[in-house]
Amino acid sequence: MRVECQISEDYLEGDYGEVEGIIATCTQCSNETESYGTSEASVRRCLAQMRETCPSEGTNFYTVSQESQP
Repeated sequence: MRVECQISEDYLEGDYGEVEGIIATCTQCSNETESYGTSEASVRRCLAQMRETCPSEGTNFYTVSQESQP
Protein backbone atom coordinates (compact mmCIF):
# COMPACT_ATOMS: atom_id res chain seq x y z
CA MET A 1 0.00 0.00 0.00
CA ARG A 2 1.19 3.54 -0.72
CA VAL A 3 1.43 5.72 2.41
CA GLU A 4 2.25 9.42 2.45
CA CYS A 5 4.69 11.02 4.89
CA GLN A 6 4.98 14.62 6.02
CA ILE A 7 8.53 15.94 5.57
CA SER A 8 9.95 18.73 7.70
CA GLU A 9 13.37 20.26 8.25
CA ASP A 10 14.68 20.74 11.77
CA TYR A 11 17.88 20.66 13.76
CA LEU A 12 18.88 17.20 14.98
CA GLU A 13 21.28 16.33 17.76
CA GLY A 14 24.56 15.13 16.27
CA ASP A 15 27.82 13.94 17.82
CA TYR A 16 29.22 17.49 17.94
CA GLY A 17 26.09 19.57 18.39
CA GLU A 18 23.04 20.32 16.31
CA VAL A 19 22.96 19.75 12.54
CA GLU A 20 20.28 20.37 9.94
CA GLY A 21 18.21 17.34 9.11
CA ILE A 22 14.98 15.86 7.83
CA ILE A 23 12.14 14.40 9.87
CA ALA A 24 9.58 12.18 8.13
CA THR A 25 6.24 11.50 9.86
CA CYS A 26 3.84 8.78 8.69
CA THR A 27 0.34 10.19 8.07
CA GLN A 28 -1.26 6.91 9.19
CA CYS A 29 0.50 5.99 12.44
CA SER A 30 2.69 9.05 13.26
CA ASN A 31 5.90 6.98 13.24
CA GLU A 32 8.92 9.28 12.77
CA THR A 33 12.33 8.81 11.20
CA GLU A 34 15.25 11.25 11.08
CA SER A 35 18.17 11.77 8.74
CA TYR A 36 21.04 14.25 8.78
CA GLY A 37 21.22 16.68 5.86
CA THR A 38 18.48 18.37 3.87
CA SER A 39 19.06 16.92 0.40
CA GLU A 40 16.76 14.68 -1.62
CA ALA A 41 18.97 11.74 -0.57
CA SER A 42 18.19 12.50 3.08
CA VAL A 43 14.46 12.44 2.31
CA ARG A 44 14.81 9.08 0.51
CA ARG A 45 16.76 7.68 3.45
CA CYS A 46 13.98 8.71 5.86
CA LEU A 47 11.38 7.00 3.67
CA ALA A 48 13.47 3.82 3.50
CA GLN A 49 13.90 3.84 7.29
CA MET A 50 10.14 4.28 7.66
CA ARG A 51 9.56 0.89 6.06
CA GLU A 52 12.14 -0.74 8.35
CA THR A 53 10.74 0.81 11.55
CA CYS A 54 7.02 0.51 10.84
CA PRO A 55 5.36 -0.41 14.17
CA SER A 56 2.79 -2.60 12.40
CA GLU A 57 5.59 -4.40 10.50
CA GLY A 58 3.93 -3.53 7.22
CA THR A 59 5.36 -3.59 3.74
CA ASN A 60 4.12 -0.17 2.74
CA PHE A 61 5.65 2.04 0.06
CA TYR A 62 6.27 5.46 1.60
CA THR A 63 6.09 8.67 -0.45
CA VAL A 64 6.27 12.40 0.25
CA SER A 65 2.84 13.96 0.78
CA GLN A 66 1.75 16.64 -1.69
CA GLU A 67 1.62 19.16 1.17
CA SER A 68 5.31 18.62 1.93
CA GLN A 69 6.57 19.13 -1.61
CA PRO A 70 8.05 22.55 -2.44
